[in-house]
Amino acid sequence: MGSSGLLRVQFPITVLLSCMFTLSSGSEMSFVTCGSVVKLLNVKHNVRLHSHDVRYGSGSGQQSVTGVTTAEDSNSYWSVRGTSDAACHRGTPVQCGQNIRLTHVNTGRNLHSHYFTSPLSSNQEVSAFGENGEGDYLDEWTVLCAGSVWQREESVRFRHTSTEALLSVTGEQYGRPIHGQREVHGMMVSSSHSYWKTMEGVFMKPSQTGSRDFSIHTEF
Repeated sequence: MGSSGLLRVQFPITVLLSCMFTLSSGSEMSFVTCGSVVKLLNVKHNVRLHSHDVRYGSGSGQQSVTGVTTAEDSNSYWSVRGTSDAACHRGTPVQCGQNIRLTHVNTGRNLHSHYFTSPLSSNQEVSAFGENGEGDYLDEWTVLCAGSVWQREESVRFRHTSTEALLSVTGEQYGRPIHGQREVHGMMVSSSHSYWKTMEGVFMKPSQTGSRDFSIHTEF
């Protein structure tokens, strides 16, 4: 990772133009694909999954993950990727029950969980971990959805593959230096706090040509 802390893996210009066309004509593609860069909204609390280069003062001390009400913040973009054991080629629809990684675009760290306690609710801590998109097996999440593939308009859940905790928000708010941001944590029991929906983003179209799993440009 460079000194700016940004992950910079460039789109080929033809791919970028194709992505932007897909975004502007959303009726073309109703499902989420690997390589897409998205914002995820917690449906109950109306906050977007967010991270930034601010570390927890307790627990793991890793990069914090929160929920924010602001729609425009670029620190809420996440790239949908395959796992270290199972690549997911760009443009491939994400299957219900598939294990994925969600990589924070601006810092290159993966959505992560473990048995540390979250600072506000004492649930399971959720953090961002790794460098340049590579962390460990605790970065993997299973997409839980109703049909065969993850639909863009569908409310889905993300179950941490190793601990089985569900990515959740229950409303607790941080003070300084991230005043008003909501705690994001893992919960073992499914509830309305655990449902997420894709919002803004660049959705990769299925392609007949082979391509890399992770090819993004961070400056939208």
